[in-house]
Amino acid sequence: MASICIVANFAYGAMTNSESGHIGGVERQTALLAKWLANNTKHKVSIITWNENDLNDEIIDNVTVIKLCRRDDGIPGIRFFYPRWHSLIRSLKKANADVYYQNCAEYVTGQVALWCRLNNRKFIYSVASDPDCDINLPSLRTYREKVLYKYGLKNANRIICQTKSQQNSLRLGFSLNSEVLPMPCPGPMDNLIQPKHLQDGKFHVLWVGRIASVKRVEVLLDIAESLDGIIFEIAGGADQELEYARNILDRASAISNVILHGKLNREQLNKRYSAVSAFCNTSLYEGFPNTFLEAWSYCLPVVSTINPDTVITNNDIGINVKSTEEFINAFILLRDNEGIWKSMSNRAREYYLANHSTNNAMNNFLEIFENETE
Repeated sequence: MASICIVANFAYGAMTNSESGHIGGVERQTALLAKWLANNTKHKVSIITWNENDLNDEIIDNVTVIKLCRRDDGIPGIRFFYPRWHSLIRSLKKANADVYYQNCAEYVTGQVALWCRLNNRKFIYSVASDPDCDINLPSLRTYREKVLYKYGLKNANRIICQTKSQQNSLRLGFSLNSEVLPMPCPGPMDNLIQPKHLQDGKFHVLWVGRIASVKRVEVLLDIAESLDGIIFEIAGGADQELEYARNILDRASAISNVILHGKLNREQLNKRYSAVSAFCNTSLYEGFPNTFLEAWSYCLPVVSTINPDTVITNNDIGINVKSTEEFINAFILLRDNEGIWKSMSNRAREYYLANHSTNNAMNNFLEIFENETE
């Protein structure tokens, strides 16, 4: 039996199924991984997160949750070192794991890699998005973040990617080898899915994500204004770009065929997946979006500007588009041709089950962890 520690500062909300803190695809993936390992293997599993409730360490679903300091603790400019880095070192030591895992490009990547190297522990890093593999690291704002992330990347014992494209970028830009693994996603049982082409006589499209400029929500609103016969549902909360979010939400509120749900919990979001007929992604860039896996698990074709490893077109489980006009034509096609929609819907579920169902995908991760702890 080995000991595995997952470092995921923002994952407490996902661990508790609450709305605490930021919850995105990375947080859902890391919480899912921790719980699956703790409940389906004999390994001891811990996860390190920000302290978001002023409580001591706790056990959630057989996972030991080790608390860092609070995210807002300390004096700006100094808190990078104390209490943040100090509490990370304390938490890594408390976990006393054989292997440590961290997902997403951050300065934390380097901090964990350094501690593991100094303490003769194994470190596994997992790519969360395409910019993580770009030699220019456009998603990291400061020189310090870039230096620490590059150190962590180059000192990881294993690197996991979501796509072959990311793997190629790491090889060409950083001269690093990596492994491509399908990401896991819990989905509904077959008897709980009743996909419908139209809901109450209308074709409904779901968009899920942060209300942030990189997600290009304005493109969705442009589409909605051109397709008043289709209902567009937006599920997501404002990101740090508050002015952008306010402008988007104000504009969306004035469009009659747009429904704003705000930030939804998991149960609420699952109900939306089961009550629409297609999923839309308008992002500038992504990795392999968790929302795609969720949509496919509910038999939803995905219409998207992002097509990771051409999986959408290769499997005919949606439509890859490049412009607002192509978005409009894609939704009209799916709305007006039930046979095409039904074929894509069926293939979407089949693709999900074969590649991303929880047990199938998690066993690939388990193999890597166990190889590093032998």
